[in-house]
Amino acid sequence: MTNLEPRLLTIYKTKLLPQLKQEFKLTNDLAVPKVSRIVINVGVKEAAQDKGVLTKAVDYLTQITGQKPRVNQARLSIAGFSLRQGAPVGLSVTLRGKRLYQFMDKLFTIVLPRVRDFQGVKRTAFDQQANYNLGLREQVVFPEVNYDKIDRVRGLEITFVTNTDNLTQAERLLELLGMPFTKKEDKNG
Repeated sequence: MTNLEPRLLTIYKTKLLPQLKQEFKLTNDLAVPKVSRIVINVGVKEAAQDKGVLTKAVDYLTQITGQKPRVNQARLSIAGFSLRQGAPVGLSVTLRGKRLYQFMDKLFTIVLPRVRDFQGVKRTAFDQQANYNLGLREQVVFPEVNYDKIDRVRGLEITFVTNTDNLTQAERLLELLGMPFTKKEDKNG
């Protein structure tokens, strides 16, 4: 089996790294912005009552990411939500390295264009640490998910964690990697 480098990683190393280095006047390759990890979260609040829901959610998230998710448990008991401490409430996957670039490539080229009425993602979804947060309402936009086998439509939250605190650098990095942002508004009218 050959160990091929993901397409997006090759593009980043050969074209984007030198371009970003020159654009932001950086001298060290390690100072160039990059996506260090992608964190995917799914809420499964009904898993506390039905263990089958958790199994199905783990299966589809494993298919989407290529990695088994971690089960997150409730830290506190909340009577108003019928929630006990230690009950499963969500799933999370952290992608690094080659899987990160494979997932990003699939997300930008296949998944986001399949979202209904897609006009691009907002440029305002960056947090204070220059990480980008993207929410998808349904998991069925991923080609690995069989629509006939899902129990219910679930949303996911995808966080792109960057190694920079500069919002301009992080936005430019994601833009060059292929993130389909909405067009910038022209201030002249």
